[in-house]
Amino acid sequence: MKYILGIDIGTGSTKAVALNLSCQPVGSCQHPYPTFSPLAGYSEQDPETIWTAFVRCINEMVNKMGAAPEVIGLSSAMHSIIAVDAAGAVLAPMITWADARSAAIAEQMRATDAGMKIYEATGTPVHAMSPLCKLIWLRENQPELFDAVYKFISIKEYIWYRLFNEYRIDHSIASCTGLFDLESQDWNTDAIQMAKIDPARLSEPVRTNYTRKGLSPTAAVLFAVHDVAFVIGASDGCLANLGSHATGPGVAAITIGTSGAVRVASRKPVSNPSMTFSYVLDEQTYICGGPVNNGGIVLQWLLRNVFGKETLSPEDYNNLFELIAPISAGSEGLIFLPYLNGERAPVWDASASGSFFGLRLQHGQGHLARAALEGICYALNQVLVTLEQHTGHIHKINVSGGFVHSEVWMQLLADVTGKPLILMHTEDASAIGAAYLAAKTTGLTNEYPQPEPGEKAITPDWQTHEVYKKGFATYTQLYPALKRLT
Repeated sequence: MKYILGIDIGTGSTKAVALNLSCQPVGSCQHPYPTFSPLAGYSEQDPETIWTAFVRCINEMVNKMGAAPEVIGLSSAMHSIIAVDAAGAVLAPMITWADARSAAIAEQMRATDAGMKIYEATGTPVHAMSPLCKLIWLRENQPELFDAVYKFISIKEYIWYRLFNEYRIDHSIASCTGLFDLESQDWNTDAIQMAKIDPARLSEPVRTNYTRKGLSPTAAVLFAVHDVAFVIGASDGCLANLGSHATGPGVAAITIGTSGAVRVASRKPVSNPSMTFSYVLDEQTYICGGPVNNGGIVLQWLLRNVFGKETLSPEDYNNLFELIAPISAGSEGLIFLPYLNGERAPVWDASASGSFFGLRLQHGQGHLARAALEGICYALNQVLVTLEQHTGHIHKINVSGGFVHSEVWMQLLADVTGKPLILMHTEDASAIGAAYLAAKTTGLTNEYPQPEPGEKAITPDWQTHEVYKKGFATYTQLYPALKRLT
């Protein structure tokens, strides 16, 4: 069977999805890897381990499908930084998007006109996730390492270098760095000066349809796809919109995994005081939105730290949702601020923390669990409301990510937002988006595929929505009130 392979190099694993030439999923695989936190606020990974997972995904899919794919498209997580020497050797662990060591730098920069000017030019919110802030931290705190580095690259660039022995960064990943000018489509002078870095120490920006074939000798382990075209692709967030068919007007995408995000497509960048992002999908399309730090990680915390589950299983999550289901909407006045891992949009505060508000004697485990889930949905709705104010009315939300397997969670999100949810592929939307982009780039399709007719929709319960409107009004006041006390 002829097929297209999309690969998403994610934070917790690398995932591959095979699509037939009608762009229907026909196979998938996934290989996980760990994240390390040697100090508080640090989030690091080993690039070599990720490369190994990437290789395994390709070779496993070739074995499963019985042949090499027609083309391979790449997606990856954003905001990572890897320091390499002139030989391409890694000099230090990769710093991931979740690393908060540069939080103080971001907070100081956010308070300046220069920092906000860079945000408006680059589309990347000023936050510890930004590679711009990470570079400044490295220069100030590890000057010997900073000076020894030949190139500062992301995980996508590292994989691409291993494949083709060249340093290239697609416009999408570049637009997530805080260093890339959206108008000129090149490195932004103000950001480069603030980081005090020579642009030669960064990769060459290329369009998201940039294509290469003929692997370098260092990628010999991928001999089965030596002559297959690789399309460099885009970021996981942008491709999740493409993979979940959320690139038209009035359609938002929500993805929830460990963290979460709300995104809409736009023909131009969007900037505002809430610092929503604007990242490049292709030459005609920006993906604008806001990420939240606390998605599935909140449920992991709840099960481990509140319910005492040491090793989590699918049954533990199912039991949790069964516990939530009979609790009335609004959790009898209990509201949870889900900032267990700090927060990005819309508060951009790496030091923010979680809180239960309104806790009383009648509240039990089910109330705590439902309030936690409602808090995640309130956080996403707060981003959604901000986007609507700047991009226009949103009439439906296409959803993807691990949470789509929970009917309770899906219905709750529909009730909180007051929007119908359209269930897209249960496979990885970012990997599917990478395959779509690769197919269009190489002429296997003329346009991006459209969703199949007969979409499955989860519609809001309007009576419940009215309950959540009141809860949401209280929720939006919690962070500003608590912030004054810290």
